[in-house]
Amino acid sequence: MTASIHRTTCNRDCPDACGVLATVDDGVVTQLKGDPEHPVTRGFLCFRTSRFPELAASSARLGQPLIRRGEQLEPATWDQALGLIAEKLTQIRSESGPAAILHYRSGGSLGILKHLTDLFFDQFGPCTAKVGDICSGAGEAAQLEDFGVSDSNDLFDLCNSRHIVLWGKNPKVSNVHLVPVLKEAQARGTRLYLVDPVEHKSRSLADHAVQLAPGRDFELAMAIARQLFDSGRTAPAAASYCDHLPEFRALVESRTVVAWAKAADVTMAQVQLLADAFADGPTAILVGWGMQRRQRGGAIVRALDALSAISGNLFPSGGGVSFYFRRRKAFRPFGPTVQHPRVVREPVFAEDLLAARNPSIRCLWVTAGNPVAMLPDSANVAKAIDATEFVVVADCFLTDTARRADVVLPVPTMLEDSDVLGAYGHHWIGESRPVVPMPPGVRHEVAIFQDLARRVGLESFPQEPIDMLKRQALAEVAGQGASLESLRKHGAVRSPVADRLLFPAGRVFTANGRVQLLTQAPPEPTIEVPAAAAKASAPLWLFSNSTEKAQASQWATSLGERIGCTVHPDAVPGLAHGAKVRIVSPLGSIAAELVLDPAQRKDVAVVPKGGHFDRAQSANALIAARATDLGLGAAYLDCLVRIVPE
Repeated sequence: MTASIHRTTCNRDCPDACGVLATVDDGVVTQLKGDPEHPVTRGFLCFRTSRFPELAASSARLGQPLIRRGEQLEPATWDQALGLIAEKLTQIRSESGPAAILHYRSGGSLGILKHLTDLFFDQFGPCTAKVGDICSGAGEAAQLEDFGVSDSNDLFDLCNSRHIVLWGKNPKVSNVHLVPVLKEAQARGTRLYLVDPVEHKSRSLADHAVQLAPGRDFELAMAIARQLFDSGRTAPAAASYCDHLPEFRALVESRTVVAWAKAADVTMAQVQLLADAFADGPTAILVGWGMQRRQRGGAIVRALDALSAISGNLFPSGGGVSFYFRRRKAFRPFGPTVQHPRVVREPVFAEDLLAARNPSIRCLWVTAGNPVAMLPDSANVAKAIDATEFVVVADCFLTDTARRADVVLPVPTMLEDSDVLGAYGHHWIGESRPVVPMPPGVRHEVAIFQDLARRVGLESFPQEPIDMLKRQALAEVAGQGASLESLRKHGAVRSPVADRLLFPAGRVFTANGRVQLLTQAPPEPTIEVPAAAAKASAPLWLFSNSTEKAQASQWATSLGERIGCTVHPDAVPGLAHGAKVRIVSPLGSIAAELVLDPAQRKDVAVVPKGGHFDRAQSANALIAARATDLGLGAAYLDCLVRIVPE
């Protein structure tokens, strides 16, 4: 049989939403390549996606439903699984009301049709819902407060920048299709700056790097702003488009440039360098997702928004503050917004789940997520899920969360899924199409909920075929060149509702059209220091960062026998490269192997993101559950650890 090429779109939790060409030979996916016709993907894929066929073909793949009988999850038919679920859902709703049912949907797949799972629970109840966003909650909330929207200029507008500041961003690992755009801009004369406490692969892209103290991005932004005010290089028109400019200036001038720089642990020369870049615009800030995952993460992003605004870089082509692209803007919602009887805050999920009363949470349904591995304080999350009466997980694999379920429902991988997608790293939208059929025992989540809706008597739940549901999602833009047929013809289409410049008229989308500048410094974070012990290191800031092989637990099938822990040699005197150690926090410890790197700061420890809890490799088992100041994000990076030799 001759091999054939099939086109689809990657639906994994990544900003790039790549166009993918799959080679299929005798029903087997033998290779994935980037679609050369996709203007962002440009014919290449990341390491993780290019090797996805190995994961999809793994023997660990779930091929039929599982039902817990006693202590074991045992194979079952779909009729048995859905019959049990329908019985339990209706029983719990009848006995305790819909507030006793919690639906948890996360970003394991970014397909728009996954929102139909929300619609089911809204119509069945409304039930208890999740609120907050552990990934980008603080940053999005900050920009909504400042600008009335969290979105970006066109990706390729960066080629019009004179300067680009990668602030806490590592595109070579977590946003790889941004890299060619940055190189094109540099070829046109753009200067690139990297601001990050951690030394990483993207350092090789930068013309200049500033390795500030962990969590001190706010102080550095204030130092740059003070330098601009002191030298008279702020935008003369800033008062015409900014509210609270006097209060913001008073905040900036509450310390000298030297004092702000000292608090950020940077030199005056570095502050001057960055201030010159902002004064010599257009200058774009590309905001990383990590630094807003702190207790004062919202204030950090607000400081960057303000810095862009007062320096005159917010509105011109080549400027802006890019944190997020509105990936759902082009799509029509499947249902109206409803009032939920109760919400569970995602960053403190275990606390809220265990504390729920009148009624307690009796049923938890997990869609496109693995909260045991994903959320802070993993052990307590596992405990809360174990204590829940009835748990359903839809997944491709037996994850940390699925192992604790009462029913596990096998769903398609990226290679078999059918959906439509936007991206949060650019403005192109695409279609996910199955390149091979689903295995016989696997069902699409739309089909699962359509069947379940019939079983529980939800006559209003959509029963249309998937292609019709895709067309409904695209209804607002279909007449503007983004119909389903257009996506199939071109592979990807730029969203017709995304302007080339986010603020082309020089006004933001707040109620009065003016930038809302922050006026107060955030309080110092509350962080517990691990107890001192014999031969233990000084406290180090823990960074759980994406790697080429592990951006989330959905990719991190194996991190080896032990995870690597990268530190400066002086942070662990007397310990050699490769030494067996334990990383200890106030919540517990995990085993690791030491990686010495003299390019790192002496106060950081870097481990891979996405480790599995049941393999004792999840950094989240060490991290306390705390919310960010805005947006109910999770303060993952506010964690101090010590390294202890074994």
